[in-house]
Amino acid sequence: MKILVISGHPNLSQSVNNKLILDRLKSRFNEDIEIRDLGALYPDYRFDIQAEQQAMIAADVIVWQFPFYWFSMPALMKKWLDDVFGYGFAYGGDGSKLAGKPLIVSFTAGGKAEEYRDGGAEGAEIPAFYPPLKSTAHLTQMQWREPVYSTNVLYIPNVSSDEELAQVQTRAQDHADRLILAIEAAAER
Repeated sequence: MKILVISGHPNLSQSVNNKLILDRLKSRFNEDIEIRDLGALYPDYRFDIQAEQQAMIAADVIVWQFPFYWFSMPALMKKWLDDVFGYGFAYGGDGSKLAGKPLIVSFTAGGKAEEYRDGGAEGAEIPAFYPPLKSTAHLTQMQWREPVYSTNVLYIPNVSSDEELAQVQTRAQDHADRLILAIEAAAER
């Protein structure tokens, strides 16, 4: 089984949650996982489209891992999607290179769970933000898998307490464990 994780965090080295999640995935899957850190690979947002497409072709399971920015993926990841998922590759013409591949969308959100509801501070429940992602999977004929997400994982250096950091790390570890189960289930398809 070959697992491909596209990390859309624009500055993964500064992350607590996403970095911890990816480290746990590396520990669990070892040589069966490839993690492509878009922020490190492409700080100028100029993607090697052929390399990115080849990585996806070689994968059995694809995971998109990112922090939830303004109710979506970060600009880096969105530009990657716009550039890499081209006509004739991901859709249209002979664009069926991703057909049948499971897609797991995994993200971390800083807001508290109770804020993600109608009338809450965030305005809607988390699943309300799935449609563009789910439609992308549909158009590319990928197998949409239930997303894995965590809320209340906001950590601000020099502001958050050590206790808050420990709580965030515990939530990120739980997230990683749920993501591992989702990857294993997708691989069994």
